[in-house]
Amino acid sequence: MTINKALLALALGFALAACSNQKQAEGSAADAADAAADAQTAADQATAAGDASAQAAQQAADTAADAAATASQSATDAAASTTDAAADAAAATADKAADTAEQAKDAAQDAAKEEAPKQ
Repeated sequence: MTINKALLALALGFALAACSNQKQAEGSAADAADAAADAQTAADQATAAGDASAQAAQQAADTAADAAATASQSATDAAASTTDAAADAAAATADKAADTAEQAKDAAQDAAKEEAPKQ
């Protein structure tokens, strides 16, 4: 009976770790999607204002959108992972993509602001 309990505890531990990685990846994907939406808003505002920096802002928004797609795919991969290592890798990729999206959002907002004070 002790071996069965140990195996059950081990299985529950693996399930909890996989669940944690999936939640982490899903959170990162949501953060990346939010950053991409903010970046696109900044790019749209720059374009509407006729800013010369609108192209740079749009490129940054596109980068954020690509990163959000990567984070979303990584969250899907984490959910489908059959090993802890694969789930960890997918969650880490989602985190990196969320960071990239956040940086791209900041770049889009900075680019949109560059021209705004001059008008």
